[in-house]
Amino acid sequence: MSSPASDLSARVTFAPVTAADFDELVELRIAAMRESLERVGRFDPARARERLRASFYPEHTQFIVLDGEHVGFSTFRPQPDHFRLDHLYVHPRCQSLGIGSHVLRHLLALSDARGLPVQLGALRESASNRFYQRHGFVQSSEDAWDIYYVRAPRAPA
Repeated sequence: MSSPASDLSARVTFAPVTAADFDELVELRIAAMRESLERVGRFDPARARERLRASFYPEHTQFIVLDGEHVGFSTFRPQPDHFRLDHLYVHPRCQSLGIGSHVLRHLLALSDARGLPVQLGALRESASNRFYQRHGFVQSSEDAWDIYYVRAPRAPA
């Protein structure tokens, strides 16, 4: 009998992103973040578009593909002394299936192999804060809207 994680290994793949995919990425981001942004009174589709545009790096972005369908994306950028996880979104209809954890474990394995920490920011009041803490991230700072985290590299298994 196969485990849910092994099932995802066969079902979840990654696909490259180009500049032409920007509008699809915006829609995925809005769908994934809408509830959290509404909770803090910050939902604004125009702002969501602007924020993604300001941190859009197609060369470091990949679609998350489940059974051939784009269900999310991640942006994972190498920096001189760390990796930066700018985006990790899974469409709400595909959340709580283990996809985000599967993707994050893949990205963390890349950083661990290079011996580099990973940094990211998460919106206050978002369930993503608990998600990142479960995966070994610790809070490093915060501001009015976001909490920032870092995860030290682990020795490769």
